[in-house]
Amino acid sequence: MIIDTHTHFYDPHRPQGAPWPGPDNELLYRTVLPEHWRALAAPHGVTGTVVVEASAWLEDNQWILDLAVDDTSIVGLVGHIDPCTEEFGAHLQRFAGHELFCGIRVGGGHFEDIDKDGFAGDMEKLASLDLELDVLGSYAILPGVSELAQRLPQLRIVINHIGSLSIDGGAPDPLWVENMYQAASCAQVYCKVSGLVESTVDKPAPADVVFYTPMLDVLWDAFGADRLVYGSNWPVSDVGGDYAQVFNTVNEYFSAKGEEAREKYFWKNAKAAYKWVDRG
Repeated sequence: MIIDTHTHFYDPHRPQGAPWPGPDNELLYRTVLPEHWRALAAPHGVTGTVVVEASAWLEDNQWILDLAVDDTSIVGLVGHIDPCTEEFGAHLQRFAGHELFCGIRVGGGHFEDIDKDGFAGDMEKLASLDLELDVLGSYAILPGVSELAQRLPQLRIVINHIGSLSIDGGAPDPLWVENMYQAASCAQVYCKVSGLVESTVDKPAPADVVFYTPMLDVLWDAFGADRLVYGSNWPVSDVGGDYAQVFNTVNEYFSAKGEEAREKYFWKNAKAAYKWVDRG
């Protein structure tokens, strides 16, 4: 079993269109649905996905849940619901009742001051419903992520895309290392090993796992075998390499850690972080 915890599905050719990506994005402006992802992922043994909603439109959360009715490869949804709004609590309650709704993703701006506009209070509502928080932003926000994690130890938090580190094949930025260790000191904080091929200095992204090893070694040392999860970031990953390259890079690294570590990385840790639904 392998669960991909980071895919985006959208259809800009719907009657209502889509807010992202724009028509000027020649690579990504196309219909991207579960069947297109499965064609690329299934040959590698990937069986399910947690979708991360990239649309800011509230009803696109429902659009994904509607797709999932007839598509059991969707095992969870990380939705988009804007915190720090009067409607946040009601919108959260609406979607929290769906078994596939795992949590929400927020951007890094909220972590400069977690009390501003009631953000920490909204995150407490999230935790009270046993939902998780995906965090998108640069590694500069990780001290704020750590502060939130310490204040709300019951809130599961998943750092997206390794904190948007620029990867050059050498030793990673010492500030990234410091901030990652700080975040990892909070037991309920996970890191999604995603966004690798998109973040390389060299393009096309190198295929040799050695190029990524200095960064991966830091994550392994900081988070250990129990709090790293697999995410492809497909189709955005196409800007750096194809799905096979994304999968093969991390598969080679984590397979070398042993079968137990590989299973944890590819699905067991995701189960703990997202509480995704096994749909058979």
